[in-house]
Amino acid sequence: MTENATADDVVIAVLTYRRPQDIALALPRLVEQAAKAETARPASVLVIDNDPEASARQTVQRIADLSGPEVRYVHEPRPGIAAARNRALREAGDARLLVFIDDDEVPSENWLNHLLRLYRSTGAAAVVGPVISEFAADPSPWVSAGDFFRRRRLPTGTEVDVAATNNLLLDMQWIRNLELEFDERFGITGGSDTLFTRSLVSQGGRMVWCDEAMVVDMVPPGRLTRDWVLRRALRTGNCTSRVHLELARDGIHTLAVRARLLGPGSVRLAGGTVRYLTGKLTRSLPHEAKGLRTAARGLGMVSGALGYVYAEYRRK
Repeated sequence: MTENATADDVVIAVLTYRRPQDIALALPRLVEQAAKAETARPASVLVIDNDPEASARQTVQRIADLSGPEVRYVHEPRPGIAAARNRALREAGDARLLVFIDDDEVPSENWLNHLLRLYRSTGAAAVVGPVISEFAADPSPWVSAGDFFRRRRLPTGTEVDVAATNNLLLDMQWIRNLELEFDERFGITGGSDTLFTRSLVSQGGRMVWCDEAMVVDMVPPGRLTRDWVLRRALRTGNCTSRVHLELARDGIHTLAVRARLLGPGSVRLAGGTVRYLTGKLTRSLPHEAKGLRTAARGLGMVSGALGYVYAEYRRK
């Protein structure tokens, strides 16, 4: 299953939803990455437009007319990022490799080739790269003190057991053989990529980290507020519990997992609250912000363990 094809067909998939400016900036960069790909046959770029009104069609078509057949537009009107991710899996056809990236990210120089080289040298089922946050406006001191946008960095070659789809290469032979898909029940809640990658690893697929394959996430001002970062912490905790419960699969194991989640979740909720109150009393922004971040994540874990579903991406 891990044997590599002699000529790896590569599809770069970028999902978009009502971000015409972002996709207009992202596509030329991805076309450039595809053109420089160290592959026997040219890599291609696949745009999945998840807006029911197909708002990205004209922008993508204009760039495709200039770039050639390596850019392809697909409209997926069903709401939810999981539906768009599944459409990307289907539209990849018989390509060996599918690489996910977000429409608001800027790939670093040689990003795609770094992913490809590590894939070929390791025979991994998936390769994950880091995401670095840059800000469209200066974050408030409170948001900065909470380290809400700090992301993991690991030595290249480190094995990981979970990943997002904002910088992820997949060996589609593994995905097809395991018949993996993104769970569309997580489409408006987030977490379908967490469940997908944990399922891949649990069934024998190795995921390795490629620290050189960096992308930059441009964080808009609307995400630099206390309300947004705390809701994101709550959603992360909620999804963590729901994914673990889903992987438990049967009633007896589900009850045991639910109990195990309630413990750490309650500890985070209580400990974070104490740290927040300490920060308020001592006028320490790091204690206050990090305490609320921990408490919000703990509340999300507890609520998820008890069956509550937080739908961050619910559309009006």
